Amino acid sequence: MTPQETLVRALVHGDASVRLRAALAAGTSPDPGYVDTLVARCAVEPDFSVREMLTWALIRQSPASTVPLVVAQLRSGRAQARSQALHTLSKIQDPRTWPAITRELLTDPDDEVARAAWRTAVGLAPEGERLALAEVLVTQLGRGSREVQLSLSRALIGLGEVMLPALQDSLEAPDPLVRHHAVATQRLLRDPEAGFELAVEAAKRVVALGGHSPEG
Repeated sequence: MTPQETLVRALVHGDASVRLRAALAAGTSPDPGYVDTLVARCAVEPDFSVREMLTWALIRQSPASTVPLVVAQLRSGRAQARSQALHTLSKIQDPRTWPAITRELLTDPDDEVARAAWRTAVGLAPEGERLALAEVLVTQLGRGSREVQLSLSRALIGLGEVMLPALQDSLEAPDPLVRHHAVATQRLLRDPEAGFELAVEAAKRVVALGGHSPEG
């Protein structure tokens, strides 16, 4: 049995600890022949710890072998394949993959895919593209749970003050959820220690009083 066949067999084992050890071994002794199997398993692996080890194993491989296959997963119909591919690209940090982070991924209907896309995009965006990225990200304000909203706020804050012009219109958006989220993001940029929940509650009070900034 070849090493690749051994890896395939181990990665479909019913015991997650066996799969974890197999992914660890694949990363410890990188081999271009493992990449197809590792990428394919990322799309379906149910265990978080194993997925993290699969990502580690992939970033240990040659980028020339890994990146094209990972980028191809961004077009998968399976949400987990897209989110894991984005997560892997965020770890590889190859600036040449920036064009693969499309508006479709940044606005993906699956929250986990979108969150992974936001994190990855902020890490890869060239300086000249950061305002344009912010303009896409602000279209997602008010989306999802508090956890999703916090991820978006962190992404916007990660862009720095360059995102403020894009945020401006959202501070007076007709949708109160968008306004609250925009004001909370602005507050967190100015006071990172405030905490998201407190920033949201403060934002609600600001909006109710007709203002849109911590000083308003």
